[in-house]
Amino acid sequence: MSYDIPIASIQTYKANVEMFLQQSGGRLSECVTIESGLTGKAVKVREQIGAVRPTKNMSRHADTPLISTPHDARWLYPNDYDWADLIDDQDKLRMMIDPQVYYAQNAIDAMRRAQDEEILMAFYSASRSGENGTTSTAFPGGQTIAATVGASAATGLNVEKLKQARRLLMAAGVDMQRDPLYCAVTAADHDRLLSEVQIVSSDFNEGAAVLKEGIIQRFLGINFVHVEFTDAAAYGAAATVGGTGSLVNGTNQRLVPVWAKSGMALGIWSDLVVDVGPRRDKRNATQVMVTGTYGGTRLQEKKVVQIVCA
Repeated sequence: MSYDIPIASIQTYKANVEMFLQQSGGRLSECVTIESGLTGKAVKVREQIGAVRPTKNMSRHADTPLISTPHDARWLYPNDYDWADLIDDQDKLRMMIDPQVYYAQNAIDAMRRAQDEEILMAFYSASRSGENGTTSTAFPGGQTIAATVGASAATGLNVEKLKQARRLLMAAGVDMQRDPLYCAVTAADHDRLLSEVQIVSSDFNEGAAVLKEGIIQRFLGINFVHVEFTDAAAYGAAATVGGTGSLVNGTNQRLVPVWAKSGMALGIWSDLVVDVGPRRDKRNATQVMVTGTYGGTRLQEKKVVQIVCA
């Protein structure tokens, strides 16, 4: 149960509930491909066919050329998330509100952040591919933009790095007219971009909706999403700097992702199952429980770019 609940008792003379400051979740789910209604321990979400080239016919009656079409597949694996807390009947009597609706909303925000974390962890971690999902596909080094780009030393996010990210995606064949581009930035990255003349000056952006009330919305065809990296996503599965799926490297530099929407996927096995009811083993205290099962993966390596930012 929550032992902090007496803080909100009637003696505080407050009839409303103030939620502690926290990052709302679900910011990235609209920026990736959603695979819902999944079942099973692993799901093959994509059969992938690689590019081929025809041969030029240089003579008459030549043999028919056979071009081997490359095949691959991409898999999603689920992770289960649970949250629960108890509300004693005695606590309800001492409060001026029934807290269960607020507990449920708090839990839903946490679950949405878990969805974001699954996506964040999948940007750079090894993806599972192959016919049976047994092949581990690492994030390619050629998709990384160095921390020194646009400066004489390691620096933060800047316009030159964004230009190089867009160049890599365009060179790989991403159709920016049909496949939106996104960049997940922390407050530090956003603040660094606000010092770039090309972004804040109307001389460069006449008629373009770059800034809205000081918040960068879109630049160079890239949509910006503010997401503070969570501890798990920042330090990876191994809980060490530079761990698997980490958004921070071994020198504590942020690894800012830029991606095409079709290049990332969030799998949903079960989304936001909310249960509110009495716990007989806890003297009929009301239990608020929320569960969800999610998994994230890269769908194509060349549709994701890593920008190293000091």
